[in-house]
Amino acid sequence: MNNQDISPNSESAIGVFDSGIGGLTVVKALMERLPHENIIYFGDTARVPYGVKSKKTIQLFTQQITEFLLQKNVKALVVACNTISAVALNTVKKLAHNIPVIDVISAGASEALKVTNNNQIGVIATSTTVNSNAYARAIANYNINARVISKACSLLVPLIEEGWLNNEITRLTVREYLKPVLAENIDTLILGCTHYPLLKPMIQTEVGSDISLIDSAITVAKTIANELEQKKLLNHDDSLPDYQFYVSDIPLKFQTIGEQFLGRTLEHIERQILG
Repeated sequence: MNNQDISPNSESAIGVFDSGIGGLTVVKALMERLPHENIIYFGDTARVPYGVKSKKTIQLFTQQITEFLLQKNVKALVVACNTISAVALNTVKKLAHNIPVIDVISAGASEALKVTNNNQIGVIATSTTVNSNAYARAIANYNINARVISKACSLLVPLIEEGWLNNEITRLTVREYLKPVLAENIDTLILGCTHYPLLKPMIQTEVGSDISLIDSAITVAKTIANELEQKKLLNHDDSLPDYQFYVSDIPLKFQTIGEQFLGRTLEHIERQILG
């Protein structure tokens, strides 16, 4: 059946996807903000990382994931991956038709501009996201006078996936990456990768209380709540929500890392090969 032949309703799930498991930080924020909502998550763990792949390849993978979630009759799509948001968002929007599409970059950029007082905004992200200039473009769309200082932090994702969340090596790495950003008088820092909220306490300690951190996972949850309310698609059913997790591969340590991201037991994981 074509996704255009079916119509999502308030009890339909929110579809969330990422190149790997980092998007589970977004799922966690959605669970906390919208406790009645059903959620279907897809993580492309067999083909991660996306950051080293060509734009054309990322768009193809994104198309496959979007089509898979639309077959599940989701009522909204959350692009919980900065790389996909940066280079393949239009692919998602074309396939989604009238279904709301929320991405981490637009949500993070919008929130940063609400919070900043001096229009000096820092961004830490993966190399692909930084090189795409997506945050700078998104912020400029809202405010041409804002200045964006970006820093690629290539080592942070591997350290987080190693589980080194409170490790001195991670702390020193974070400190080194932040030095050039903090030298630029920023008052707001966007965590431009869905892995980074796991290091939020450490990053906040390093930047100090005068700098506001923008956690795109929390911002996305707030944005999707508003969107669903406007479209009268919020789920008010009091029964326990249904959470489904699909991954294209179940690597070693996936359960452990996934539960760190989610902050709870990760159940009902199913392998789904695409393409």
